[in-house]
Amino acid sequence: MAGITFEQVAHSYERHPRGERDFALKTLDTTFEDGGAYALLGPSGCGKTTLLNIVSGLLRPTRGRVLYDGRDVTRLSPAQRNIAQVFQFPVIYDTMTVEENLAFPLRNRGLPAAAIARRVAEVAEMLELESLLKQRAAGLTADQKQKVSLGRGLVRVDVAAILLDEPLTVIDPQLKWLLRRKLKEVHARYNHTFVYVTHDQNEALTFADRVVVMYDGRIVQVGAPQDLFERPRHRFVGYFIGSPGMNFLPCHLAGDGLGIDGTEVVLGGAWFAEAAARPRARLELGIRPEHLQLATASEAGTVPAKVERVEDLGNYKLVTAMLGPHRIFAKVPEGREIGGDTVHLRFPPARTRLYADDELLV
Repeated sequence: MAGITFEQVAHSYERHPRGERDFALKTLDTTFEDGGAYALLGPSGCGKTTLLNIVSGLLRPTRGRVLYDGRDVTRLSPAQRNIAQVFQFPVIYDTMTVEENLAFPLRNRGLPAAAIARRVAEVAEMLELESLLKQRAAGLTADQKQKVSLGRGLVRVDVAAILLDEPLTVIDPQLKWLLRRKLKEVHARYNHTFVYVTHDQNEALTFADRVVVMYDGRIVQVGAPQDLFERPRHRFVGYFIGSPGMNFLPCHLAGDGLGIDGTEVVLGGAWFAEAAARPRARLELGIRPEHLQLATASEAGTVPAKVERVEDLGNYKLVTAMLGPHRIFAKVPEGREIGGDTVHLRFPPARTRLYADDELLV
């Protein structure tokens, strides 16, 4: 296992990049700790796979250095870095049996036959491949082939890191859940450094100890799943994580507090001081649909909103309403009655966030 450090790493696919806009991966300095389980999360084109390929050595960065446990590996090949990689689509030998595929990386390293047999049996049991060991890979389903490909990545115990590039894309939803659980078990047992690329927040939040959220070629936040949900430090994190994502409402200074499009004061106190210190910033309040509260018209500190739609989703109701020109979502208990075409909303201060030019202030 290894800790992976990036020093001033940036990459452009242009031969002669002229400025920041030409870089698919903007300059970053960060470290993936030895034995950590990391997920690179973000939309297509945000730089996830570029960063993973720089980690693996498939790509040499335009600028900066990559260190494994303090050793500069920037110019080393994947084989010299001693990593295992699992790709989005299965990489296996169709003419070999499942057992031969799993054993192949170990035979290449000259391990004794008995040690190979033990490790293959262990990985086959872990991934529930025991009944397929003697079957040729050509006859397997897409799901089974990807499990074998995953097994080839996990079979070695001496690797510096295991890198996974959207490995569950071709897997059906129920099997995805099972394999994520298996990967967590593997990590707990062997303490490998895992780096897992995905655009699926459920995969990232359920697999990783630390989620690296990427946007427009940058890392905008690194944190535990709960931190990303409760305190997104960037507007994109709030928007991307959650279903639906965080509500964002343009706000302005109003008296001694903050208001939304001419409404009465929503929040005051420290909120006002923070906002007043950034007079030219674009200010927004952010709140999760789970944290927005429905109240009565007589309660202080509420604002009225016009109900557009109420969806009963089984264990909760999703209310879609218009607060002035802004659409807003609220999750309320399934048994809560939504009477009439107007609701009154409360923004609990402990659950509401203030953003200035997309960055978290309070």
